[in-house]
Amino acid sequence: MEKTGIIIVSHVYEIAEGIHRLIKEVAADVDVQVVGGVDTKEIGTSFDTALAAINNSSAKNLLAFYDLGSAKMNLEMAMEMSDKTIKIYDVPVVEGSYTAAALLQAGVNQENIDEQLEVMHIVK
Repeated sequence: MEKTGIIIVSHVYEIAEGIHRLIKEVAADVDVQVVGGVDTKEIGTSFDTALAAINNSSAKNLLAFYDLGSAKMNLEMAMEMSDKTIKIYDVPVVEGSYTAAALLQAGVNQENIDEQLEVMHIVK
């Protein structure tokens, strides 16, 4: 079975880093890549940083989470430039990524993770 990891894209560096810290408490073995802001001080997202996070992941399959619309747009564009399998979830970024990471750590399969996250679906 191929390794599955997590990508998180937020408009704010501190938000991304905080989510990462939280996830590592329950899923130390899951590859989690985060992008926050255009840099550590400027709010926003970019295609380049989203693609870099995807490329930096050791996982072939990625579950992607984001905070706002342009982060999703950058993830979608980066997906087109990658040979990895990436699924973007329209769920609250903290709760969704945390749940997915905990389930991956526990060895839960993709189908069951999708079922758990479906109940969190929101329109962003």
